[in-house]
Amino acid sequence: MVNLKAPIMGKTILPALTKEQVEYLIGVVESPRDKAIISLFTESGLRLSELAKIKASDIDWQARTIRTLGKGHKEALAPFGSLSEAYLRHWLDVYSPNGQGIWGLNRWGISIMLQRLKAETGLPCNAHTFRRTFAVLLRKAGLDCLTIKDLGRWESVSMVERYTRSFGFQDALKFYKGPLSPN
Repeated sequence: MVNLKAPIMGKTILPALTKEQVEYLIGVVESPRDKAIISLFTESGLRLSELAKIKASDIDWQARTIRTLGKGHKEALAPFGSLSEAYLRHWLDVYSPNGQGIWGLNRWGISIMLQRLKAETGLPCNAHTFRRTFAVLLRKAGLDCLTIKDLGRWESVSMVERYTRSFGFQDALKFYKGPLSPN
């Protein structure tokens, strides 16, 4: 047994959602809170624990960033786009967090909401899927893995590469320009 080599395992491609699937999920939920959560997961790459702990004072509306305490209790900034801004503002217009988290839910409540959404739509809906979706959508938009690593607050590029395994040759080909060809 000592001389036997371990079998080579295939690299699993974990699920990520398309932009259209995320838009569908946002359209399915009725609550402005749930719309904000889904959009923020997708546009920021926040981990579940990071998203659950957001306070209104953590949001920098000008820079469109959220101050977060991530893995290893490291303070970092998470970006978000105009869609998340609109949903967040709408949610905070109808909900007063009173210095607590902005959702009125803890991490388990958010997980249950996502489980219900998965049961209703059949699409994978959990924080890790949205984090992978964040990375894959940025990769498909042409961002390099190092930039995605910094935006998503990953420790290593290899983790981003693992998250973006579904980005393949055909996706990369869209950005190819012959190095010697004009245009």
